[in-house]
Amino acid sequence: MKTGIISAVLSSVVWGGGQFCLCRKRKKGLVLFLIQVVVLGIEMWTGYWPEFFMNQIDQFSFRLHGGVFTRGIWGLITLGEQPIRDHSSILLVNGIIVALILLMILAIYIWNIVDAYRCGCASRHESDGTLPAEREGTASKMFPYLVLLPMALLFLFVVIMPIIFAFCTAFTDYNRDHLPPGNLVSWVGFDNFLKLFNVPIWSKTFFSVLIWTIIWSLSVSLITYFVGMFQAVLMSHRGIKFGKLFQTIMILPWAIPQMISLLIFRNLLNGQFGPINQLLLDLGIITERIPFLTDPLLAKISVICVAVWLGFPMFMVMMLGVFGNMDSSLAEAAAIDGATERQIFWHIKFPQIFRATAPLLVMNIAGNFNGFGLIYFLTKGGPVNPSYQFAGDTDILISWIYSLTLDQQMYSMAAVMSVLIFIFIGAVSFWNFKHTTSFKEL
Repeated sequence: MKTGIISAVLSSVVWGGGQFCLCRKRKKGLVLFLIQVVVLGIEMWTGYWPEFFMNQIDQFSFRLHGGVFTRGIWGLITLGEQPIRDHSSILLVNGIIVALILLMILAIYIWNIVDAYRCGCASRHESDGTLPAEREGTASKMFPYLVLLPMALLFLFVVIMPIIFAFCTAFTDYNRDHLPPGNLVSWVGFDNFLKLFNVPIWSKTFFSVLIWTIIWSLSVSLITYFVGMFQAVLMSHRGIKFGKLFQTIMILPWAIPQMISLLIFRNLLNGQFGPINQLLLDLGIITERIPFLTDPLLAKISVICVAVWLGFPMFMVMMLGVFGNMDSSLAEAAAIDGATERQIFWHIKFPQIFRATAPLLVMNIAGNFNGFGLIYFLTKGGPVNPSYQFAGDTDILISWIYSLTLDQQMYSMAAVMSVLIFIFIGAVSFWNFKHTTSFKEL
């Protein structure tokens, strides 16, 4: 125990010192010491610390004289002190990157102390340090982590870092009145969240768009799911002829690039010059043009119908695969016992289908919740609703965020929406996955 404590204290001052001096793990101690030297060397080399310690700087400031790590933390805390010279958003990004790197360095430092303590306790019973068999076991355990390390770092800086940036932006006043570098951005705490729920026009727009987003994602996902299932049942029926040909035709809406299909539908559903309206007028079915994309209710119905048209082939193909691999013995036994085809489907086949496809249904709901492309290319969020704050009747949260950022330059409020979407989708997806039978068995 005493050797372990001494080893831990030594490694807390000089990284790897306990491993190198007391535990006879020379390579590990040397690697840890080099990490400490590199970290301190980068901070010293990129700053003016030698001049500071030699009293050559009268007024030291982290902004001008700190190293890469201290300047990063300074920028994260202050977001700049002088307009033009300081760019708040760049300081925020650099600060987040530095904070993530320092957290990794802190994790290595803590592991270094814990490992020194364990090695010190073990060396008390082994005169020559760790046994060779133990060294081999440790190396084999560390190998998967070393292989996964590049992917973990890529995930950290490509996925996690932007999420943290959006989360931090939600607590600032980053908008058209505070655009860097001409103006500095400041931390405002929870003011943006309070504005979203306390200011009537913001709260009305948010809850209206949120309700429509939920209706949109659930209706599109469920309708495409059951339409795809219906088509799969028809395609797999033994009495159908030219089944492969019909399957190929049904897959076409999914195979054609979605943007092209949406632009075509936008022209087809045009209220003034659309061919659908013209055809209905020529046939005498209607007497005046139908505002498919300009009436609030009809626009919502139209985007749901187009989404179903584009989405059902995916579920159809997926369920055809499930039908092809389904055990038919239960259905045959039920048929012998006198069950009808409807009873066989709903009580035997459907539970198996749902069990296999439920995770993808949950993922599809989350994907439709953020289905920006379909709304933007079909209606661009319209028709315009004057009672909404920069949103239209068919805008979902993600398209509203797009409008707030690129059109209105209200980055902080858009970040608030992004944080709320992240929390909502994460909670719903976690709940669904937890209560899905397919995931309970993992």
